Amino acid sequence: MNNTIILIPSRLSATRLPNKPLLKINNTSIINHVYQKAVSAEIGDTYVATGDNKIYEEVTKNGGKCILTEKKHKTGTDRIFEAFQKLNNKEVEYVINLQGDEPMININDVKNLHKQAISNKSKIATLACEIKNEIMLNKKDIVKVITEEKLSKNSISKAKKFLRKVLKNNQENVYHHIGIYLYKVSILEKFVNLKQTKNEISQKLEQLRAMENNISIDVNLANSSPIGVDTKEDYLEIKKLMEYKN
Repeated sequence: MNNTIILIPSRLSATRLPNKPLLKINNTSIINHVYQKAVSAEIGDTYVATGDNKIYEEVTKNGGKCILTEKKHKTGTDRIFEAFQKLNNKEVEYVINLQGDEPMININDVKNLHKQAISNKSKIATLACEIKNEIMLNKKDIVKVITEEKLSKNSISKAKKFLRKVLKNNQENVYHHIGIYLYKVSILEKFVNLKQTKNEISQKLEQLRAMENNISIDVNLANSSPIGVDTKEDYLEIKKLMEYKN
């Protein structure tokens, strides 16, 4: 059995929606919703990684595990690597980076990603889903991934390119990228020690750092894209959906 841990980076200082990890849905904070879902996957030990005492207190007072990191990091991946180092667990082989602002993530997609990535001996693996309509295709805030082959839940395909720009409808194997990653530990360490590339900084896509340094990224098909909480409107929409389901 491969030893995998899940790390969830979280911070209070999001520019568009400050303090969002602590916002409540059904009397539970967003960060605790994500944490509880991650634990339910039964993949391995799960921790929140944060530089904020308020998040640390919110997670631990509800029985969760949390690692306090430096407050400022360039990316969430840098934050989870610091947390991983603090754990000092030499037996860990893989680390899953799970976004802390997606309380409606389909945890079965994460479990399947883990299964396929381990089977494929992936260096880095991530998720993507079908693009349902032209509106999604043309939205620049939706990150696209082009894969070498058609995606399947039961297999993995190499990513050829990640991009934001508008694409033509006739482009083959274009999917909506979901920012959840599995890293082989040695590759995670290599990745965070690489210099940020110009394209990564300009497009705000840290996966380009891997691609431009010849680190392959495997992609597995997800059922659907989770709704991330980036704005107050996102929060109200997700709150309504989750409270209705409840």
